Amino acid sequence: MAAYIGTPTSRVDGRAKVTGEAKYAAEFNSDGLVYGAIVTSTIAKGRIKRLDASAAKRVDGVLDVLTHENRPHMADADQAWKDDVAPEKGSPFRPLYDDGIRFSRQPIALVLAREWEIAVFAATLLDVEYASEAHVTDLYAERDKAFVVEKPAKPRGDAPRAYAASEVRHEDEYFVPVEHHNPMELFAATVVWEGGGKLTVYDKTQGVQNVQRYVCSAFNKKPEDVRVVSAFMGGGFGAGLRPQYEVALAVLGALALQRSVRVVLSRAQMYGLGYRPATIERLAVGASKDGTLNAMTHEATAVTSEYEDFSRNDTGWGGVLYNSPNVNFVHRLARLDVSTPCDMRAPGAATGVYGLESAMDELAVALKLDPVELRLKSYSDRDRNEDRPYTSKQLRECYAQGAAAFGWSRRNPEPRSMRDGKELVGWGMASGVWEALQMPAAARIVLTANGHADVSCAASDIGTGTYTILAQVAADALGLPIENISVKLGDSTLPDAPVEGGSWMAASASHAVIATAEEVRTELLAAAKTIENSPLADAKAEDVVLADGKIMSKHDQSRAVSITDIMRHSGADRILKEKKHEFGEDSSHARNTHSAVFVEVKIDEELGIIRVTRVVSAVAAGRILNTKTAASQIIGGVVWGIGMALHEETVFDHRFGRIMNANIAEYHVPVNADIHDIKVIFVDEPDEKINKLGVKGVGEIGIVGVPAAIANAVYHATGTRVRDLPITLDKVLG
Repeated sequence: MAAYIGTPTSRVDGRAKVTGEAKYAAEFNSDGLVYGAIVTSTIAKGRIKRLDASAAKRVDGVLDVLTHENRPHMADADQAWKDDVAPEKGSPFRPLYDDGIRFSRQPIALVLAREWEIAVFAATLLDVEYASEAHVTDLYAERDKAFVVEKPAKPRGDAPRAYAASEVRHEDEYFVPVEHHNPMELFAATVVWEGGGKLTVYDKTQGVQNVQRYVCSAFNKKPEDVRVVSAFMGGGFGAGLRPQYEVALAVLGALALQRSVRVVLSRAQMYGLGYRPATIERLAVGASKDGTLNAMTHEATAVTSEYEDFSRNDTGWGGVLYNSPNVNFVHRLARLDVSTPCDMRAPGAATGVYGLESAMDELAVALKLDPVELRLKSYSDRDRNEDRPYTSKQLRECYAQGAAAFGWSRRNPEPRSMRDGKELVGWGMASGVWEALQMPAAARIVLTANGHADVSCAASDIGTGTYTILAQVAADALGLPIENISVKLGDSTLPDAPVEGGSWMAASASHAVIATAEEVRTELLAAAKTIENSPLADAKAEDVVLADGKIMSKHDQSRAVSITDIMRHSGADRILKEKKHEFGEDSSHARNTHSAVFVEVKIDEELGIIRVTRVVSAVAAGRILNTKTAASQIIGGVVWGIGMALHEETVFDHRFGRIMNANIAEYHVPVNADIHDIKVIFVDEPDEKINKLGVKGVGEIGIVGVPAAIANAVYHATGTRVRDLPITLDKVLG
């Protein structure tokens, strides 16, 4: 039987998605379902002086209006509202808790009605009077008040002194604005009242067990009384790592009415949730005339809310990628009157590497050195932050294969020297890096006598292809056709799994499946030995494999017994095994994925219109489980990187502390016409140290480095360096 791992396998859940069989959080129905419409604040800071819901309650079909004054009981303690990925410091937001307003578009009421349209209309009738307070939503206004947070990367040497002594230096700031998640599926929760206080919660989330624990803790429910389901998700990307407020409001509504309740956020209300924080990246890099890197300072100042300290590692990536004897990394947070930021694809790296790789390009220009050559001169085979080798690092091959596929050797280094008719042509590149993380996870396998296996795990599939990956791994581990594998995910009653994020789920859940399959194999072997004249009577567990629907000797395939015969002989109609897999704690090696991104832009010289016409992304991410879905992940990351570089920006009117483009008409994301040729190369990177399969994960690495490569290409095309994203035509034309 041919192996499935490593092949371009189509999604096993594809048919369910294209036929509508796959259901999302807002598509589950229940008898007597009630609809909730959210009312949000119009100020950024202060309190509610008066909230009159009488007009809304008089509307025919309205059942109730919940506010901080009449909502069911919720936990008071901060710890009760902490979830698995909540910031360590701070007081988590809880909707309808009190009269305080902490950010614009904060939910202040929930209108419950028999029909969705009735609820939405009645929500417009609430009369609210506020006591406003002075607010701040501008990062630059609070920059001087920012406080330092501890990050893993430690300083080495004397970076300021080495920088001052460097023959060639570059220092500048790079700015990334607030960027908001805009997945296709809006955040929604349908809470089904099962009677007796039991709830089944269909929520849009990247971690069903995280939400289940959150609901139980916040509303004092027993674990057996709350089941959370999220079998399919229309885009997560980090927005669903933490429970969002729609699930708390839907639970409040269900508890108040003792009926099933559905709450769906509007697109505008999505802008009251988490986001990629605005960040100022200050870089200072110094080198000798031959390009040897002497000094690097990377300081980041990022947005957080007044009530929680959210931060990610922006500044340490230079120590992972490059060898510099003198480095200094500082990360600061500025408190603003906004909601708490959240994870967004490659949090910290997408922003920090943009600043780092832009600065490295500017240093290459100052040195009159090819950007690839500069990176090779500074190449490090060790993680310099921790002074340890990598389990594997094929970044050199990424540079080589990416440059060859792109045609980098034909680049004229002089800005404005390459043209295509009326358009200026620019070629830029950047390095990418991300962590190769792995978490404990469990899986259950039920193998039936007819040679079919049900594989289950509480993991979420956020659109990345987890169903397919686990089907491939199970098929190979059990020796069955992939058509004989059924995968069930996204249910809190299933075996334990971490939240889906950080590019760790493929490695984590796959190894749980393998560990469980080994338990199945052991039981099959024991049963096979009881068969009279068994060809495996003296076989040991390590000497047999499951293949072609049989258990057979690794050394002599003729010594085999079919699974069907084993189970018929034993009288069992099924074998059920569940196993939790934990990765050994090994701090001796660094674990990272790497990439090299090469970009071509074409810019209309008169109009300043920028087109990204070609991208080559060469990725080293260990063993690729599914080359088809993995390439799709990288392409998606590149598209998002194009959006980050050229389109995405959440615009505030700081006078009111309010977002002015809370819609997908004015918050620009790339569309089909913006995307041209994207080529993905997976560099062969065997890794026997990281885990049994040699898997690293690809969800995040696709975006890292893309914005910098585009910015560098824009400079090469125009001679104008734009350091604040997004790069728009007005900035190019000056």
